[in-house]
Amino acid sequence: MRNTIRNQLEQDGYVVLDDFLRPAECDELVAAGLELTNQASDCTEKCIFSTIEGERQQLKDSYFLESNDKISFFFEAGAVGADSTLQVDPSVSLNKVGHALHLLHPIFRCYTFSDRVKAVCQELSLVEPAVVQSMYIYKNPGLGGEVTAHQDATYLYTEPIPPVGFWIALEDATVQNGCLWIARGSHKSGVHRRLIRNPDKESKQALIFDRGAPVYPQSAFTPVPVSKGTCILIHGNVVHKSAHNKSSASRPAYTFHVIEKHDNTYSPDNWLQEGSNAPFLNLYTTPQME
Repeated sequence: MRNTIRNQLEQDGYVVLDDFLRPAECDELVAAGLELTNQASDCTEKCIFSTIEGERQQLKDSYFLESNDKISFFFEAGAVGADSTLQVDPSVSLNKVGHALHLLHPIFRCYTFSDRVKAVCQELSLVEPAVVQSMYIYKNPGLGGEVTAHQDATYLYTEPIPPVGFWIALEDATVQNGCLWIARGSHKSGVHRRLIRNPDKESKQALIFDRGAPVYPQSAFTPVPVSKGTCILIHGNVVHKSAHNKSSASRPAYTFHVIEKHDNTYSPDNWLQEGSNAPFLNLYTTPQME
């Protein structure tokens, strides 16, 4: 039974792990996420995060590129006015906070480098797993917009072994509030396109896609509603998305990505790169607290 999770991930492209976190543990992470919103209004740079083509300010924004070793704030498009002032309460202004929460924030670090995460990596037969990025996603009511269909390997390309995402629901994730939709088995079709560092250093766009956006039929996707505390393991090549949050409550999630470092190559063209302040640490040997 040891390879059940691994086999299911290879077969379907995702695995639902119920009761991965206890309700009180989810509440602790939500409180930490809410505490981060207190710093939102103080941000001098209010970077808008969007997955919609033509609205990707982050592709040319150094703030995004330099977020690998920081706790950086990314706002919803509808939350920021033309003069960069917040148009909504700071508590509902953020799209996400990332990308080094797992290293720099004690609460997120504690859960990222926990024995539960290590046990899953062992069941996936990962020899030297490393966390490369982490994000707290708010999905606020009304403002929490659509995340277009994508593959994580588009942004975090490794070969021959793709990355694995850990997506943890910190409240019930429903069709109404924007749960994940996954195209089961789509990981078997390879990586459809990549986001890479622009080889043209004179360009104002720091990052570019190597080909056009694929079109995925809606019929390919199945909603994956889950209860609070559930972790969804996401194969790096599986196509997934989420819809707008049409409910009256937030749908927060904590997510991070793990790569295999043993006999595996992390692309030097990826937007996110290892640095002295954000090394790709071995998950098995890294302590929960510094």
